[in-house]
Amino acid sequence: MAHPGFKKAWTKIVAEPVERSTYVLLSSAALILLFAFWQPMGGTVWEVEGSTGRAILYSLFGFGWALVLVSTFLINHFDLFGLRQVWLFFRGKEYTHLPFGTPGPYKLIRHPLYLGWLLAFWVTPSMTVAHLLFAIVTTAYILVANQFEERDLKKFLGQAYVDYCTKVPMIIPFTKRNKDVAGDTQASG
Repeated sequence: MAHPGFKKAWTKIVAEPVERSTYVLLSSAALILLFAFWQPMGGTVWEVEGSTGRAILYSLFGFGWALVLVSTFLINHFDLFGLRQVWLFFRGKEYTHLPFGTPGPYKLIRHPLYLGWLLAFWVTPSMTVAHLLFAIVTTAYILVANQFEERDLKKFLGQAYVDYCTKVPMIIPFTKRNKDVAGDTQASG
């Protein structure tokens, strides 16, 4: 639903100001269904028993969730979830896209939200088979969807985003950047 082609088709069904918020609503409904109908699978993949190791892992887990939350506010939480679009429409004002910026962690990585999710999914002192399956599938989704998002951002934001890609790694901070022949970037992170 985040892809521009889907958005174009979707806005023939729903009003444009509610397109983003319906995406968020339907995504949330899909997650609720996933959680409601999740069937436990037996087995433990790993279990960290030492209190220091558990404290470190829970701290990184918490950092991941905090990074997700902070990142949404840095790029405008209300725009991201479609609330700004609805509010502006309700007030009779035209929606304008927010300017491209790189606040806070966006100076270190292009997708701190994804890093936060990955930390939240993977960094745990107790990894069960079910949790591992969830982590693998969501990681695969993030990595695939990110490729489409990057392509769309380059089209929408143009040279400013292309230049940003050459300087800032995708998900893993402090990794080297490489340029390919076409001038597009390959992220090592």
